[in-house]
Amino acid sequence: MAAACAMTAAAVLVPLTRSSPGPGRPDVVREPASMAAAPAAPADTCPNPEASLRPSDLDGPAIQRIRAAGKLVAGVDQNSFKWGYRKADGSLAGFDIDLVKAIAKDILGSEDKVIYRAIPTNQRIPALQEGRVDIVVRTMTINCKRLEDVAFSTAYFEAGQQVLAPSGSTITGYDASLNGRRVCTAAGSTAEAALKNRSYGAVPVSVPNQLDCLVRLQLGQVDGIITDNALAAGQAAQDPSLKLVGAPFTREFYGVAMNKDATDLVRRVNKVLENYRAGGENGPWEKAYRDHFANVLPQGAKPPAPKYRDG
Repeated sequence: MAAACAMTAAAVLVPLTRSSPGPGRPDVVREPASMAAAPAAPADTCPNPEASLRPSDLDGPAIQRIRAAGKLVAGVDQNSFKWGYRKADGSLAGFDIDLVKAIAKDILGSEDKVIYRAIPTNQRIPALQEGRVDIVVRTMTINCKRLEDVAFSTAYFEAGQQVLAPSGSTITGYDASLNGRRVCTAAGSTAEAALKNRSYGAVPVSVPNQLDCLVRLQLGQVDGIITDNALAAGQAAQDPSLKLVGAPFTREFYGVAMNKDATDLVRRVNKVLENYRAGGENGPWEKAYRDHFANVLPQGAKPPAPKYRDG
């Protein structure tokens, strides 16, 4: 346990700093079969939040700014195993990182023309609003509340909220077994919103990053974590003393987040995602899934079908 904790803590990087915008710039476990029947996330109060703008490869102001800068600035997590994390050689890897590279290659002709900026969970939206990043690809759930502040691409991954606890714990899931237990969530996350909505008597503990919850759990400072099961599965694979308990109690979809005014960029990312999903088991999405989630998540998963709105 101590070794796992030390390894996790060593991976923590300095979060994105608040700097002024640059020129032209305005974070094998079996998934329960019941997940498909799980309700939408608590913040979903509008119809079809996953419906995005129709894809287009036409250039607009946002695309032109990115090309003029010569780099795509991406807000990512650099501490989430299998999603966005630093390898031993210092390079970034993960499912989300692969998607960032595909977007950069489409817009700039090279997957290497990216500036990666590490952002805490609660800074994903401010980073976009303040022009510090062009896109956020960081296991970010699409929901109605966030759509008030940012724009999203179509969904690129389906997940659900679930409880992560030590193997010997008596916590059985998102239920009355949480009563009196210290339960950690990341500030600004859908897990935090869910726990506020229904706590089951849990004592909430909020931290800036989801990884901070993992460290606290390993140190015995909290009794459990609520987070996306796709993230938690990677953490359970990293630390065998932890396990996912109960069933997912929400059904959520990750999307690429962008500034609300960058409609041309939203359409372009949706065009990239159309190609990324294509090709079946030999396509980019399914290859990335196998590369990162073999022995971590159920195999044979498919990307969620895109939804579009008029206009």
